[in-house]
Amino acid sequence: MPVPLELRLPEGWHAASPERTGVPDAAFVALHAYPDDGFTANVTVDSTFRPDTATLAEIGDESVGNLGEVAEALDVVSRHEIGSAAAPGLTQTLTLTTTVGGVRRRLTQSQVYLSLLDVHDPARRAVVRLVLTATATQHDDVLEDFRDIVASVRPENSPE
Repeated sequence: MPVPLELRLPEGWHAASPERTGVPDAAFVALHAYPDDGFTANVTVDSTFRPDTATLAEIGDESVGNLGEVAEALDVVSRHEIGSAAAPGLTQTLTLTTTVGGVRRRLTQSQVYLSLLDVHDPARRAVVRLVLTATATQHDDVLEDFRDIVASVRPENSPE
């Protein structure tokens, strides 16, 4: 993680090893306690330095393109800019059909991108991505938990 972060998990979620969950590039993975039809809802967090001028929408498009390489079907259901000029963000919701563990699944992903600018050098930017992946039927049930997780994210050791 270019920027060490803290976050809080709501009841019913627990941290898991990114390597053991098959997401070795993630900095953090949380799993929901109650799988739906054999699929465990999960939240992944990663970040990267982005010194380029790509907008958050363009970065979101990159994620859609990468996911499109493994999904049988993929739709961007919604996309909204959030935050402020000093702390911009982007949310997007995707529906996809893909095979996970040999089972064809209809999944929904909620993605949040947060841009963190270096106060001393605004050209230095880290982009944090938080992703909720759940079955289409469980997504709405765990979405509020995901929103709580996103709302709790802050740079490590910062005042609340």
